[in-house]
Amino acid sequence: MSLHRVSSMGSYEHVRGSSPARSEHRKMSFNPVGSWVPPAAKEDPVGAFEVPKTRRLGMRPPIVRGKQPLISSIVQVATAVVYCLFAAGVVFGYAALKPILVREGVYGQYCPDSAGTTCYEQEIRLNLMFTTAAVATNVCALPVGTVLDRYGPRVCGLIGSLFLAVGTVFFAFASQLPFDGYIPGYLFLGLGGPFVFISSFQLSNTFPRHSGLILALLTGAFDSSSAIFLFYRLIYNASNYTFTPQKFFLVYLIVPFCISLAQIFLMPKQSYKTVGELVTHAEDPSNDIRPSDQHIGDESRLARLREERRQHREGVVSEITSLLGHKGEEGDKQTQAEERKKRISGVWGALHGQSAFQQIKSPWFILITLFTVIQMVRINYFVATIRTQYQHLLSNDEEAVQVNNVFDIALPLGGVAAIPMIGLVLDNTSTPFVLALLVSIATGIGILGVLPYLWAAYANIVLFVLYRPFYYTAVSDYAAKVFGFHTFGKVYGLIICLAGILNFFQSALDALTHKKFHGDPIPVNVALLTVALVVGVVLVGFVWYKSQKLGRDRLEDEAEGATEILMPEGNGEMVNGDMANGGR
Repeated sequence: MSLHRVSSMGSYEHVRGSSPARSEHRKMSFNPVGSWVPPAAKEDPVGAFEVPKTRRLGMRPPIVRGKQPLISSIVQVATAVVYCLFAAGVVFGYAALKPILVREGVYGQYCPDSAGTTCYEQEIRLNLMFTTAAVATNVCALPVGTVLDRYGPRVCGLIGSLFLAVGTVFFAFASQLPFDGYIPGYLFLGLGGPFVFISSFQLSNTFPRHSGLILALLTGAFDSSSAIFLFYRLIYNASNYTFTPQKFFLVYLIVPFCISLAQIFLMPKQSYKTVGELVTHAEDPSNDIRPSDQHIGDESRLARLREERRQHREGVVSEITSLLGHKGEEGDKQTQAEERKKRISGVWGALHGQSAFQQIKSPWFILITLFTVIQMVRINYFVATIRTQYQHLLSNDEEAVQVNNVFDIALPLGGVAAIPMIGLVLDNTSTPFVLALLVSIATGIGILGVLPYLWAAYANIVLFVLYRPFYYTAVSDYAAKVFGFHTFGKVYGLIICLAGILNFFQSALDALTHKKFHGDPIPVNVALLTVALVVGVVLVGFVWYKSQKLGRDRLEDEAEGATEILMPEGNGEMVNGDMANGGR
């Protein structure tokens, strides 16, 4: 998964400008949260560069104590990166964990006659465990956003750590429980990740000028967290299989415990606000009037308090401007760069200003949702079945294990390595080109995935680990540019939610592969490749056609809105262009 980001500077331009949305990127794919503005906030927004305000007896206005200590902000960001590395996307390291579960005999009772290999019943249950967690990870992005908006990042992080702890305990004692504890255990691990991860996004506002770097670090930590089970497998093998899953998950309980401590004693209770949110709050004169004013009988004192509040508001705007260097050449350059990105995209603003319902019933939404569903099924199906697929394709168990091992290492590394490439492509190419590139790479992966050669397996892995974060980020980038941030949470959240729910179709693909095709993955992979290619071509064609139309409409609007240019004539009179002397 990847992230969609909103830069602090971009938010400032948003409240100053006329657009309801902007085209930024580099966030996790399952994140549908466009902003974290509490719908009924009771407290003043806390800027990352401010210490939370205090009141005396509820009568004094908020007081800014100055800039938050630099070391405090650095520690908060570093802590979030570390705990995201250990918890955010750990369930996606399933390919590394699965061989351990097979060796430990998880669901082995369904294969009494198999000699060291999995049977259909065991394979289905193991893969269902991953499918359930993957679905939960995507679907719960919607409630995560609601909790974050209403209760803040601290509560959100604590809920995430609780889910992680519950999942860890279930998994540690699953073999001793009177019911199947593996599926609910992995499910809770999948639920905990988004609560911990998404609640960390607001920390990008601690350093507004470096918000992109901070979000890139968080994204890299999420992608790298799939390596946790890889490291466990290495320890498991080195211990001669004595470091059992129960021992590992009991040790892993340290992670949710430390996250809870960090949330209580270190991380902010309320989200740090973007520049746009701070400026909007600061410029609103209604903030000078507070419910407590009715208890003040002295009119002169009341007037003095409101004047202090007005001065505080104006001071916040001045401080933001000073910190970000918004005025002058730097602000002009950033504005020009953002305008360039909008023009390059070709689709920016296509459905901005429309209601979520209008956007959802449009071809823009329907096609990208179909594409997202198909690609997510393909991605998670490959992650869950890579070893069994190559056991059949290569007809060699040792080579299949080798391919699986390479994949376990490449998956987290690919997520980190792809970040610069993703930003470069999305910043400098049009949306139709991005979608065409996605379809081309996905087609290449599909072709390589049915070739029975070792070199094709390795080439497939390289493309896959680079494609996965690119695909997730490109979808969120598309949603922001086409639908806008005003409806981003609803529309993008629905895309990912539907894709997550329909991932249960993966279990049907497993059954089809094992029952109908006797373990041969080629028919299912070819079918997925064909459907994805058809939907992808239609999507690219539609978006390209619409981008051309939007470009023509934009040029026509600019031509109609162009003002007449007055030029001086030789006799000192002003004439309109070459229409001198009244147009004679």
